Amino acid sequence: MSDGRAGHVARSTIRPNTGTPRGTAGRTPRRTPARTFLRTSDGVRIDAVYDPGPARGDAADPVFVVAHGFTGDADRPHVRRIAEAFARHGAVVTFSFRGHGASGGRSTVGDREVLDLAAAVAWARGFGHARVVTVGFSMGGSVVLRHAALYGDDSAARVDAVVSVSAPARWYYRGTAPMRRLHWLVMRPAGRLVGRYGLRTRIHHRDWDPVPLSPVEAVPRIAPTPLLLVHGDRDGYFPLDHPRMLAEAAGDHGELWVEPGMGHAEHASGGELLRRIGDWAVARAG
Repeated sequence: MSDGRAGHVARSTIRPNTGTPRGTAGRTPRRTPARTFLRTSDGVRIDAVYDPGPARGDAADPVFVVAHGFTGDADRPHVRRIAEAFARHGAVVTFSFRGHGASGGRSTVGDREVLDLAAAVAWARGFGHARVVTVGFSMGGSVVLRHAALYGDDSAARVDAVVSVSAPARWYYRGTAPMRRLHWLVMRPAGRLVGRYGLRTRIHHRDWDPVPLSPVEAVPRIAPTPLLLVHGDRDGYFPLDHPRMLAEAAGDHGELWVEPGMGHAEHASGGELLRRIGDWAVARAG
């Protein structure tokens, strides 16, 4: 699923006629909703949605780029609920990862999805917002960590703060029943059929080669960009050793919130938590 050395990705570009706005940071952001298909550097079409949020016309308002979990997409109710919560704090870009929803391609379950996020971040910057915050859930949580580590020097695709919710620290984890079911879904032909027709998710049949940079390897490379790690103490997919490994790797530049009673990812993220995440992002993103 990968090309080149582990952790290496080509720069993601937005090709002409993909709906990329012409504004630059410091100008008044466009304040009308937009929806278009972006194109990643490896040629995959990505369905993306822009919500302008509060109509203050202030370029200093952040734009939140939301990276959904596996089997989600930009139109799923739980993703729309997340977008509506962050729209109280700024503009919001949602998109569907490859193999999900109306996007093209097939899911690589966190590998080449970093290219999808890079395309979405570059598009978000084009609306004129000076600050971009990525917020990822589960698979998307691992993608935002890798993206921040790999694109820190890219003026178009870099970010100003990163929030990772319910992310794994390491690959190939099978220590819980939900993760064993997920591995069956991804690695077996019958599982991929269930994914396509039951979950509307088209999954690539090839194994990772090479294995991409893991989340715990990516985290030390994110500094000095502010980083927030959020995890529930009742997460049924990834137990607490995952966020603790990530927090240890982050050192002083990262924060860890262990949320009492919280389960996994978007479905377990209540309004009060999303408000606190939004407040944290506005305060920390420069």
